[in-house]
Amino acid sequence: MSRGFHILREDGAVTVARRVPVRFDVSAEARFGPLRKRALAQQVRQDLWRALQNVRGFAPVVRVAEAGDGVTVTAGGQVEGRHDRTRLEETIAALLADPGHVARWTRWAR
Repeated sequence: MSRGFHILREDGAVTVARRVPVRFDVSAEARFGPLRKRALAQQVRQDLWRALQNVRGFAPVVRVAEAGDGVTVTAGGQVEGRHDRTRLEETIAALLADPGHVARWTRWAR
């Protein structure tokens, strides 16, 4: 665990989660080129938390897995209580597609 977050390593994947066991009540995916999995997961988790920190009961989870010649990022997490799943997943997808964030994550995780 690092600063309150669990770092789980699997064959070809890294998951950074606030709570274990990991649960994706909401999520979105994006593909990236070949990057360092842990560094990418931590950067995405930071921005995911910033975007959704006001959602009551939200616990972020980011999983980065090898996929062909790059990686697939699954970002989302656990949400306790009532929530608008569609709105949250749209927010996560927009974050993963934001050119500014993607450029910063890519620089950091090279």
